[in-house]
Amino acid sequence: MKTIHKNSIILIVVALLIFSCKEESKKTIATQSIDFTHEGDLSVFLNSTDTVKTKFNIEFAETDYETQTGLMYRKGMDNNQGMLFIFPDERMHSFYMKNTEFPLDIIYIKEDLKIASFQENAQPLNESGLSSLVPIKYVLEVNGGLSQELGLSIGDSISFSRK
Repeated sequence: MKTIHKNSIILIVVALLIFSCKEESKKTIATQSIDFTHEGDLSVFLNSTDTVKTKFNIEFAETDYETQTGLMYRKGMDNNQGMLFIFPDERMHSFYMKNTEFPLDIIYIKEDLKIASFQENAQPLNESGLSSLVPIKYVLEVNGGLSQELGLSIGDSISFSRK
């Protein structure tokens, strides 16, 4: 009788531990919201002219951490804001939307500061690779749909400055 009683207690303890672990794994880890930091200004010019199509307040992504994190863990940004990624050299790049909670237009820009290709309306949280299709040195991320709304096109050029 004592053996059955001890086994029952052991089974109950194991069941409680398993239940406790399952409940603990259901908890979500809260991430701190990241606010936009206006670090510079960027203008987009009509193909081979000095006519300004639009301007953005930008945040720079240059370090490994900044380029790997990008706009992750943010709720969104204003339509006049963007993030400019600057890479050390011109080559093929691929982006994804892991932990990015709002749609983006990803604008791939060559070393000569001309727009080379687009990935419009990249879907939130999608981890599929989104290739630049050609070697590029810069990437501008803006709210999804803005590229079309503003009439941006391949061959338009950019200039940027730091604050």
